[in-house]
Amino acid sequence: MLATPADNPYQEPRSGRLTAWGNALLTGAASPDDAAAAVQGTDDAHRVTGLPGEAPDSLHGLTWALGRLRVMGAKGLRLALPVAGHPLGLTGPPAFNSLALGAGEAVLAVGVPYGLVPEVEVYGPAGDQGVRVLWQCLPVNDALPADVPSLDEAERELADGLRQATAVLARLDVAGAGPETLRALESFRRRGHREALAPGYPQRAVRVLESARQVSALLHIAAGGHGAAVSASEMAARRDALAPLERTARRAQVAAHNAAVDERRG
Repeated sequence: MLATPADNPYQEPRSGRLTAWGNALLTGAASPDDAAAAVQGTDDAHRVTGLPGEAPDSLHGLTWALGRLRVMGAKGLRLALPVAGHPLGLTGPPAFNSLALGAGEAVLAVGVPYGLVPEVEVYGPAGDQGVRVLWQCLPVNDALPADVPSLDEAERELADGLRQATAVLARLDVAGAGPETLRALESFRRRGHREALAPGYPQRAVRVLESARQVSALLHIAAGGHGAAVSASEMAARRDALAPLERTARRAQVAAHNAAVDERRG
């Protein structure tokens, strides 16, 4: 069974972990072993296939693969979080974009025209499941990534969007949903602070990412039917009101993860 980032809205995308800790490794802020362990997390194994110069079916560990990209000239990594109609962070070509869109995430190398897309396999019986991740390496276009804001832009957009969404949700009686909403938000807060990017990132990027995560958690809670707005028309009104903020939160996530590269190069 394949898993996608939407299966657990509180979990940091694996491409986010690879971007953050890959950047820490490439800049010398983290050791290869520490970076690989952080990316793998609680998964059973991560392997990389399709690296340039390797046999098509060859499999390598994360430390070897990141070292290979560095030898090839990679200066950093960028995150992409595309959805249908919004290829956030992608550069093409269509083959890579299609694969990334199916996964909902990808990592693009800076300095070499290659990107990585995770295929996540959940296996085993319920209650005793394991996770394996296969990263496919494919060529990408050497171009500016689509629709990625600066940290300044992302922070302003989050603040403006959150104010607007709060007003809408209050009108739809989501803000006053009571104990169930508070428990759901507290669950996010307990999980959300476990991962704050990686060594070498500016504190402002950590702040923007935390804000984006909180917004994403609120969106998930609101979409789950909490509050008094339960009719079909009211739920549709919620979705319409929250859609722009979901886009803003994803843009902010990407900006935060890419800050280690973009701010250094800028």
